[in-house]
Amino acid sequence: MGAGTLSSRAIIGSFYKRLEQNVGAEWVPDLSMYFTSDQASEEYRWLGMAPAMREWIGGRNAKGFRENGIIIRNKDFEATIEVLVKELRRDKTGQIMVRINELADRTNAHWAKLLSDLIINGESTVCYDGQYFFDTDHSEGDSGSQSNDISYNVVTPTAPTAAEMEQVILSAVQQLLGLKDDQGEPMNEGAKYFRVMVPVPFMAAAAAAIGNPVIVDASGSRTNTLTNLKGVIGDFRFALDVNSRLTWTTECALFRADGNAKPFIRQEEEAVSLDAIAEGSELEFKENKHQYGVKASRNVGYGYWQHGCLVTLT
Repeated sequence: MGAGTLSSRAIIGSFYKRLEQNVGAEWVPDLSMYFTSDQASEEYRWLGMAPAMREWIGGRNAKGFRENGIIIRNKDFEATIEVLVKELRRDKTGQIMVRINELADRTNAHWAKLLSDLIINGESTVCYDGQYFFDTDHSEGDSGSQSNDISYNVVTPTAPTAAEMEQVILSAVQQLLGLKDDQGEPMNEGAKYFRVMVPVPFMAAAAAAIGNPVIVDASGSRTNTLTNLKGVIGDFRFALDVNSRLTWTTECALFRADGNAKPFIRQEEEAVSLDAIAEGSELEFKENKHQYGVKASRNVGYGYWQHGCLVTLT
């Protein structure tokens, strides 16, 4: 793009075009419900299951909303870049547009950043039932005591093998399928699609565990159970998310991705917008520079803990 076309209008247009082309991390919409907001905070009291069918004896047994829930308060976020007018005039190689595109990419990545912080803090931050999101003693209604924070023994917890990761993933799937809701009904009996989220050092082992048709372990070569589940005996689906934001060294997580409700909530009061102090402004007159600033009002929170399972390798 030549220097003569670098007006604020062109820069803003390029930003929004890039913002639409890059939807951010693929796992974000699969693992989080999106809600708009029109006030400082929103309360979510629907977290709890709809009643199961029962034999009609006597009158109807109506179920309302649960008293417990969570409140998500919106926060304001911004990012601003500053450009000298002479840089706009001299930029014949498109470097400023590279920065604008990077700003759009960083903006698209914001949901992933917020949600990754939730995931990392899942063992120390409470969700709607008053327990930590990843915890060993969740209990509500007729569910009994349940855990979505389990462990699995491997040889080297910081460097699992493909065979070990296969079993880690299977143990997490089994844990989710066994969970019950507040009425004692199976919570995930229809679950078929799962996302496996791992830190970068687990990438190779997790990819092999999900994708290789043959697994090699101490007993030799055998059929990979996960690939069998993907079509031969269960029509299960697994997606791998290598999340470079995770600080885990011995943990990974599995999330149900096909539920009507999700493990997390995205809430937005004010969508992303880009404002400029540019041509004809006081900033340009006094300091010979322009500023381009992104803003949004949003936040995230925990949804269904029953749709996520943390596995600690020991």
